[in-house]
Amino acid sequence: MDFAFEKDWNKLVKMMMDRFGEQPDVTSMVFAVGLQEVSQGPSEYKKDDKVNLIHVGICTLLEPLGYYKTLGLDDDGWPHFERVGELPELDSDEQELLLKRQLVDYFAAWIDE
Repeated sequence: MDFAFEKDWNKLVKMMMDRFGEQPDVTSMVFAVGLQEVSQGPSEYKKDDKVNLIHVGICTLLEPLGYYKTLGLDDDGWPHFERVGELPELDSDEQELLLKRQLVDYFAAWIDE
């Protein structure tokens, strides 16, 4: 067991709970990454926009691992990505752990405040 990671993960969950008032799941945290990256502030998003924000969040989290590369922003300020690496075959628990680790890395500056 990676105690340092578990400690950081629990800090991140607490930070998100304090910020949003409820226990976050991995999907809502990935959504928060997408919101951060698109930087459009609070808004009412349609279902398609929410799916796209989750996609932006996943690409952003997996980019440092070499699976995606940022291509730039479109006219509406949304980032676009290109897949450049083959994603490993992971079961759902392994996928969740991978995303959790990347979420901890992404939010590291806020966790340490």
